[in-house]
Amino acid sequence: MSIGSTWYRQSLLTFTGIPLVEKLSTSYGKKLASRFVAGETLGEALNEVEKLGKLGIMATLDHLGEGVHDIGEAGSYKEQYVKLIDGITERGVSSNVSLKPTQMGLALDQAACYANIREVVKHARRHRNFVRIDMENTPYTKSTLDMVKRLHAEGLTNVGTVLQAYLFRTEQDVKDMLQARISLRLVKGAYKESAEVAFQSKAEVLVSFKSMIKQHLDRRVYTAIASHDDQIISWVKTYARAHRIPKNVFEFQMLYGLRMKEQAQLASEGYRVRCYVPYGSMWYPYFTRRLAEKPANLLLVLKHMFK
Repeated sequence: MSIGSTWYRQSLLTFTGIPLVEKLSTSYGKKLASRFVAGETLGEALNEVEKLGKLGIMATLDHLGEGVHDIGEAGSYKEQYVKLIDGITERGVSSNVSLKPTQMGLALDQAACYANIREVVKHARRHRNFVRIDMENTPYTKSTLDMVKRLHAEGLTNVGTVLQAYLFRTEQDVKDMLQARISLRLVKGAYKESAEVAFQSKAEVLVSFKSMIKQHLDRRVYTAIASHDDQIISWVKTYARAHRIPKNVFEFQMLYGLRMKEQAQLASEGYRVRCYVPYGSMWYPYFTRRLAEKPANLLLVLKHMFK
């Protein structure tokens, strides 16, 4: 990241953490967030997934929510994910699911969190579906990876996680996950992290990201490459062609509401494309991270607001 883009991201994330700003945003920003969030109900989200399917785009559904305040609330989210998996099966859409560990109670009770996630993963396996455990900020990195490894050790291999290129530790984590044959989504990283644990320059993050991708493609290990960066997408396509890596060995992942035409174009070229489709009433933290990723996202929302 450049100094300017780093300042923008950190400033916006700090500003949006102020309670008064959050209150005003949740009161008046719902219409703006609709660009990135596929409705508040499961039915609305599944309707959007059906539309994506007609374009050849797969989905991963995320019922928004994180940082719950009591373990009972986490249990409610667990039940919502069970219903989500049932809904995917009933509608016959091409979608798996993504969830956040803190949504399942990780910050409150690790044992209860694991039990909640395990139940969701087991239910998904019964429906021949897959669960992606999202990666949050660094206080939860190790515990998230440990949970996924433990689930695999129990034979629940229909679960994977996410690695973030901007973290120093990710170089070793990639090797560990490859050895454990755990499915990964590879991302640059979207949380505010300090220079003690994460690269701060765009160039360093890009080098790390390409290294992660290359290790997977070279081993023909199926991976999800999550990026809206034209440079990354073009590089992946060129690298895969040059090394005769089949298109079914990887998938591109992008966010709902961003670069939808480009997603459809990639799908029309025969690439596997998956759209990350969030829904629910707890949209504020997700929305602010999307805005903080780059100024262009904020400009898109402002343009949408004044239409």
